[in-house]
Amino acid sequence: MPTVKRRLAEGRYDCVVIGAGVRLPPGRLVLFEALVNAIHRAAPSAAVAFNTRPEDTGAAAARWI
Repeated sequence: MPTVKRRLAEGRYDCVVIGAGVRLPPGRLVLFEALVNAIHRAAPSAAVAFNTRPEDTGAAAARWI
């Protein structure tokens, strides 16, 4: 999570989108939890959105900003 924390510290974000490739595979549950917690700590005012495929990333972010 150091890269995520560093990137989030570089600016202010209204929304962070977590892709389905991270959150859906059961084997990535621990990674997903760590990512959500890193976002929560590093960018507490940012909304968190979830996409279902790369093509709907913009729509996922638009729901929250």
